[in-house]
Amino acid sequence: MDFAFLKSTFLLLLTGVPLTAQLTLVSIVCGAGIATGIALLRLSRVAVLNAMARGYVFLIRGTPLLIQIFLIYYGLGQFRPTLQAWGLWGIFREPYWCAIFALTLNTAAYGSEIIRGGLQSVPHQAIEAGRAVGMSTFLLARRIIFPIALRQALPAYGNEITLMLKATSLASSITMMEVTGLAAKLMADTFRSVEIFFVAGAIYLALNSLSAAMFAIVEWWVSPHMRGPKQAKSQTLPTHA
Repeated sequence: MDFAFLKSTFLLLLTGVPLTAQLTLVSIVCGAGIATGIALLRLSRVAVLNAMARGYVFLIRGTPLLIQIFLIYYGLGQFRPTLQAWGLWGIFREPYWCAIFALTLNTAAYGSEIIRGGLQSVPHQAIEAGRAVGMSTFLLARRIIFPIALRQALPAYGNEITLMLKATSLASSITMMEVTGLAAKLMADTFRSVEIFFVAGAIYLALNSLSAAMFAIVEWWVSPHMRGPKQAKSQTLPTHA
């Protein structure tokens, strides 16, 4: 095994990590906000809003992310005059923003189902108890509903972040030079696919391990009832003669 080549490959692919992390972070943050709104629409009693949210989730979850990226990056070019008139062509002509847009829409659909499940898992007795002590709707949501829903949804949302981090590799299909894009370019130059993609896989594994560790810390922090009891320090009592 050529360790010198592995080292040079690792250093080269490492330069794509900031873009991979940026694609993941921006899409997850923006997608979480959209996902919360969609989840609330899914729980709405207004039939039209509920149907619109259901249709969005069905459409995004039922089609591959790669096709969504292609439709946004290549498809929107057919509407260039309209986008120029609206002042949006400067955004959608850039592969970076097209990738962000596609990843955000995708994770919003999956995230909305996770958040909806978390909200529906809040015990009805807890809500009734809050109302019984005179909590307003806002205070009830802030002190009871959202904290419980967050704890319930956090493990599944951690999996969604892992999936999105790996999904950023599809951005290489629209000329984005993140980890996979750099790996594909290097393979085209050297034809050494095994070593290159072994290193790329190791980088993704390290990033996902770091993400999982961070989420484990957050989950521990927001779940004080799951922590073990603190062991009291033993005290040495003085002996009496």
